Amino acid sequence: MGRCWKAGQLMKILIAEDSATTRVILEELLEEWGYTFISATNGNEALEVLSSDDAPNLAILDWIMPGIEGIDVCRQIRRKKKAFPLYFILLTAKVKNEEIIEGLEAGADDYIIKPFEKGELRARIKAGQRVVGLQLELAKRIKELQAAQTHIKTLQGIIPICAHCHKIRDDQEIWQKIEAYIEKHSGARFSHGICPECVKKYYPELRTS
Repeated sequence: MGRCWKAGQLMKILIAEDSATTRVILEELLEEWGYTFISATNGNEALEVLSSDDAPNLAILDWIMPGIEGIDVCRQIRRKKKAFPLYFILLTAKVKNEEIIEGLEAGADDYIIKPFEKGELRARIKAGQRVVGLQLELAKRIKELQAAQTHIKTLQGIIPICAHCHKIRDDQEIWQKIEAYIEKHSGARFSHGICPECVKKYYPELRTS
C-alpha cells in the first residue's frame, strides 16, 4: 500500500464515503487518473485501514459517515502519531468558516466542498502527493544523517585493539583486522604498499642508490 510509495509514483488512496453514488464516482476518477485505491463505506472501516502499518499515505474522507465521522477519524489517527506521512482531504457539504477551521484543526490537511469539480479534486490530490513526497524525502535524509552520525561516533569512541596483532574488537566481541573494521564503519578503502622505513629494514635489496 502507501508505505511502499515513492516520490514520482502514483500513490494508493483511501476513499471513505458512505454514499454509494459518490464513492463510485471517486473510484472511477482515481482509476482514470492511474491511482490505485481502497474503499471504505464508513468511518470505522476507514479508521481500521489507516491504523494499519501499510496504510495509504493519502485519504479522502467524507465528513459525515455512519459510526465515526471523517473529522473524528482525523483526530484519532493524528493522536497515534504514525511514523509515516498521512495526508487527509475532507469531503464535505459544510461551507461555514468555523466548520472548515474545525476540520483543519482536527488534523485534516485539505478539504473539498460537495459537489466537487473534477479538476479541483485532481489538483488537490496532486498537492497532497507533493507534500507526502517531500515528507518522505525529508525522512530519508534524516535517516541517512543519523546513520552517518552513528558511524562517526563509532570511530570517535575508545576502540579496543590487540597490542600484538593490532586486531580490533567490535561491539559483538569479534576480533577483526583493523582494515576491515575501518572499511565497515567509515566507507574508506585500503590499498597496501611498503613505507620507506620498512623497505630499508626488511627489503634492503629493493633500495636504490
